[in-house]
Amino acid sequence: MSAKPNDTLPPPPAPLAVPVADSHTHLDMQSGTVEEALEKAAKVGVTTVVQVGCDIDGSRWAAETAARYESVHAAVALHPNEAPRIVHGDPVEGVSRRREEARPAGGDAALDEALAEIDRLAGLAQVRAVGETGLDHFRTGPEGVAAQERSFRAHIEIAKRHGKALVIHDRDAHADVLRILAEERAPERTVFHCYSGDAEMARICANAGYFMSFAGNVTFKNAQPLRDALAVAPLELVLVETDAPFLTPAPYRGRPNAPYLIPVTVRAMAAVRGIDEDAMSEAIASNTARAFDY
Repeated sequence: MSAKPNDTLPPPPAPLAVPVADSHTHLDMQSGTVEEALEKAAKVGVTTVVQVGCDIDGSRWAAETAARYESVHAAVALHPNEAPRIVHGDPVEGVSRRREEARPAGGDAALDEALAEIDRLAGLAQVRAVGETGLDHFRTGPEGVAAQERSFRAHIEIAKRHGKALVIHDRDAHADVLRILAEERAPERTVFHCYSGDAEMARICANAGYFMSFAGNVTFKNAQPLRDALAVAPLELVLVETDAPFLTPAPYRGRPNAPYLIPVTVRAMAAVRGIDEDAMSEAIASNTARAFDY
């Protein structure tokens, strides 16, 4: 049986002349092998990826994969929606973006145990960041706020103690994320993954020295606030990502995303900034290496 149109992979874009990195991807949630994904990406100028964990299993896989492939760096964490699931056993949709199952409540002790494993993984050389962590007020209701905040603060401490970057997931929680980062004194290298704020928030992030990573949704028709934010963000703080297999850039929205599609987003970002794609790529490559210390 033939694949549905929205399940077909988009065609490879023209290669970038200046290689860049995909600062946030989930290879474990994509079709095909890791080798295939990396080879396909490298052919279009995407020569480095940051593989991001969302739970204990995913974080271990990220660390193992980064140890195996020179072009892969790992980020490890409990996704914001994972923390209340551990504490309360709630079947929150979309935590690891895999098939969801209800889990038994583990209480604060279970969260502490999970955080201890993230702490252990964060000490590995191939792990360049702690994340994605932060707050998600979209999928988790008021009953999960305390667990999310406790987990977020713990991740900040882990990142600082190990000297690793902090990767932020911020969904419908801008003010609270910024507040906690200020209260806990964010690490020197803090990255807002899939930046979702407006231009005013971009100025706040810039003043704090936070990196802002833009995904394929910056190309969406209804995403003018994101383009406005990209326009005012300091070029030296801008990164690019796929968050694959999600947020596929236009004109392929709704089809599977993968690191090889980064050039589509890079070219859209260059157009917003009014610079050529080589200049955009050079900035992104330098910024990503600085953000993740590789």
